[in-house]
Amino acid sequence: MLKPKKIPMRMCVGCHEMKPKKELTRIVRSPEGEVSLDPTGKKSGRGAYLCGDINCLKKARKTCALERKFEAEVGRAVYEQLEAQFMALPKNEPGDE
Repeated sequence: MLKPKKIPMRMCVGCHEMKPKKELTRIVRSPEGEVSLDPTGKKSGRGAYLCGDINCLKKARKTCALERKFEAEVGRAVYEQLEAQFMALPKNEPGDE
C-alpha cells in the first residue's frame, strides 16, 4: 500500500494561515543581507512566505512582519515588486472551482 505524499506546509506572515508551500510566494534574505523575491523557492538564505492576497501583503507591511522575520530592513522596492506580482495573479471568483 502506498503512503500519501506529504505536502510541505508554510505559514503566511500576513494572515498567519498554514497553506501548501506551492501556493505561497517566497521572499528571501541572502547571507549578504539582500532581501528579494524568490520565484523558484530555491535561493539560499532565510525565507518568509506570503499568500497571493494583496491584503496579506498590506498587513505584513503594516506590522513589519518581514522586517522581524529577516531581522533586516525590507526596502520599498521589494514591497513594490510584491504588489505588482500580486496584482498580476489571476483572481479566483466564488464558484470558479
